[in-house]
Amino acid sequence: MPKILSEKQIAEYEENGLVFPVTVMSENDAKLLTRQLETYEAESGGPIQKEWRHKVHLLFTWANEIVRHPKILDAVEDLIGPNIICWTTNFFIKEAQDPSFVSWHQDSTYWGLEPADVITAWFAMSEASIESGAMRFILGSHKWEQVNHTDTFDSNNLLTRGQEIDLKIDEDEGVFAPLKAGQISLHHIRAAHASSPNTTPNRRIGLAIRYIPTYVKQIKIRDSAMLVRGEDTYGNFDYESPPSADLNEAALSAHKDATERQLKTYYTGTNKEEFRP
Repeated sequence: MPKILSEKQIAEYEENGLVFPVTVMSENDAKLLTRQLETYEAESGGPIQKEWRHKVHLLFTWANEIVRHPKILDAVEDLIGPNIICWTTNFFIKEAQDPSFVSWHQDSTYWGLEPADVITAWFAMSEASIESGAMRFILGSHKWEQVNHTDTFDSNNLLTRGQEIDLKIDEDEGVFAPLKAGQISLHHIRAAHASSPNTTPNRRIGLAIRYIPTYVKQIKIRDSAMLVRGEDTYGNFDYESPPSADLNEAALSAHKDATERQLKTYYTGTNKEEFRP
């Protein structure tokens, strides 16, 4: 029996490559997490940047609690089974009146994960309305094979390589997936999706959590990841440990090792050596 998703929602995911919204906590609890992020930003002198937006669950105890949140893991388990690895986390933050956008793409393009049984739980720490740049999807596109992409490295594109799918997408076919704070959407690694700039006076904060079943392999490098539920009998990854305290020495060391590996998967074939802003 499913733990949190209905049979209808599971069928929607299988047919569309997307299911939303799934409420995993109250708006107030999500706001408390946002305050944790904003406290760090106030102390560090500005918005979280570059490599600090990646693998954040290795840096902050509150981010580790998000990736291990029982309701999120229950929803993921309903779709990929009980043995679950968190491969990475990525902040997608659009400031108020921000020109930043995400071009049409498939997540699977440069990740090196096979088979493609990979799911993103996109957690809204603040409201992600259509006006603030909610994601939109081409339903059923997860059934496509891997499509070629062109790298743009556009400074306003939030993707690592500014990659754009080499297909003409009919914008009118895109289905928006707005979320309230405390909700998640769940999408397949091959689902084509994009998002527009934030035209509101409020910040839009999303944490994308990438989950995989333990049998998935990284084919580019010897990668690291974190087991968050169940057991692993495959040993395809070196295992990461959760932080015992925010930004302590062990957390910083683990994060450095993990992000350096991840850079190699993202930027293979380019001359890039650090995360883009």
